[in-house]
Amino acid sequence: MSSHTSDVLVVGGGIIGLVTAWRAAQRGFATAVVDPEPGGGAAQVAAGMLAAVTELHYGEQTLLGLNLESARRYPDFVAELTELTGHGLGYRRSGTLAVALDADDRAHMRELHALQRQSGLTSQWLSGRECRRLEPMLAPGVRGGLRVDGDHQIDPRRLAAALVAACERAGVTFHRDWAERLTVSAGRATGVLTRAGTTLAAEQVVLAAGSLSGRLAGVPAEVLPPVRPVKGQVLRLTVPRRYAPFLTRTVRAVVRGSHVYLVPRENGELVVGATSEELGWDTTVTAGGVYELLRDAHELVPGITELPLTETRAGLRPASPDNAPLLGPTGLDGLLLATGHYRNGVLLTPVTGDVLAHALATGQLPDEARPFTPRRFHTAALSEQPA
Repeated sequence: MSSHTSDVLVVGGGIIGLVTAWRAAQRGFATAVVDPEPGGGAAQVAAGMLAAVTELHYGEQTLLGLNLESARRYPDFVAELTELTGHGLGYRRSGTLAVALDADDRAHMRELHALQRQSGLTSQWLSGRECRRLEPMLAPGVRGGLRVDGDHQIDPRRLAAALVAACERAGVTFHRDWAERLTVSAGRATGVLTRAGTTLAAEQVVLAAGSLSGRLAGVPAEVLPPVRPVKGQVLRLTVPRRYAPFLTRTVRAVVRGSHVYLVPRENGELVVGATSEELGWDTTVTAGGVYELLRDAHELVPGITELPLTETRAGLRPASPDNAPLLGPTGLDGLLLATGHYRNGVLLTPVTGDVLAHALATGQLPDEARPFTPRRFHTAALSEQPA
């Protein structure tokens, strides 16, 4: 049985684990990542909308602050990562248009606009005609919408590849294996045992395994993250040159109660998503899921049925009980969390890396992340117990 030692061991090599490892290595920590396929995970399925404004939901105003802070950091983050690695990230500032297709959707959109304004956000109400002037491919029945120039996009696959390269340049060690069990000694996390039987020892362990974070053996029950998988199916189409430009910005809507979005990439790809299904660990692409996405997208942009369908994928979002991430130290010494990002993993990548690097160096969360301590669920559970 071989053994390896590092200052920081990150369990999970998706974009959250990678950005954590990169920032930790920049702080001078000897850092390692354990993951069978670094750069894989939910980022390979995600659309990459950086949508702090249009993703605003009632009751999530605290999360809004973290989302906005991460969005603010994105331009510098992209510039740094691109300069370091030479990778293009598909970062586009073309904005988002959220539209309503019927009277009920229009009323809902008006309420959302009011909530955005109450929250100090910038969005512009447009008539249906103004929406179609911006995006001529929209269906004639569009009743109105919100123009949000501050909601941008990035290509998560290219982001993941760049983060792998950045980690390699920073000296991060990759152990391409599954973490089977957290090792704990004298009340402290000390590393993991891999499926191959290798012991990876570390001064601090960061559990950043996305929806799998709650399944690592050896984690004491009282600090095990309450993260569950939420399935999302996504389609990728190609826009032939004769149709370009098909869409100039991200377009999203609610169609018969289901959310649908269309994200046009600079390389001619069009991403259509995403279903939201509470089906445990199932990642099957279903005929029903594909049909519903195409049906709803067709109601929004009828010309989409002329485009070649090039890929169908399903992935798992890591959801927490309050839809917000779990960041930083846990009740077990030496164990930190970076998981539970749900819909906002790509958006929250820059701020998560900074927050975890700060926590690893100081043992404390910075102010902007304190509401997202993993301890909030343990505290709530204790307070709910009968006297």
